[in-house]
Amino acid sequence: MESPRSAPADYEFDDEMKVAATNERFYAALEDADLAEMEEVWLAADWVMCVHPGWEPIAGWEGVRESWRRIFENSTGMRVTPSDLRMHILGDMAWVSCTENLVLFLENSSAPVTAATTATNLFNRVDGRWRLVHHHASPMPSNGLIAASDTIQ
Repeated sequence: MESPRSAPADYEFDDEMKVAATNERFYAALEDADLAEMEEVWLAADWVMCVHPGWEPIAGWEGVRESWRRIFENSTGMRVTPSDLRMHILGDMAWVSCTENLVLFLENSSAPVTAATTATNLFNRVDGRWRLVHHHASPMPSNGLIAASDTIQ
């Protein structure tokens, strides 16, 4: 996150707390399989997008909502702990990138399954409220992320 000295003139530190709270509401809705809360977090627009791990991209609120309904209907429970959060706010847009640490409770397994994804959540301020407009989660590479210094020049 930006330091106070480098923040743009229109940057409000209150926005950081509001974006963080909306991001937390998203993960609470996911963990609780709460479709009504998911509807409150997302912007209901035909241009929003969601990419679940291993799925094709889903465009439009109706498709995104249906994807969450299917996930919640077919889930026996999960715990999601975001870590390594990074936030950036630019005007009426904000994004949070993080690692999603998942514990999945499956019917056919006596022990929970753990997984990690890397995710980016994009938010748009609409009528004074920060709303989720894009969620993209992908499986984490088994050998971790590649640092810029590790890439071939």
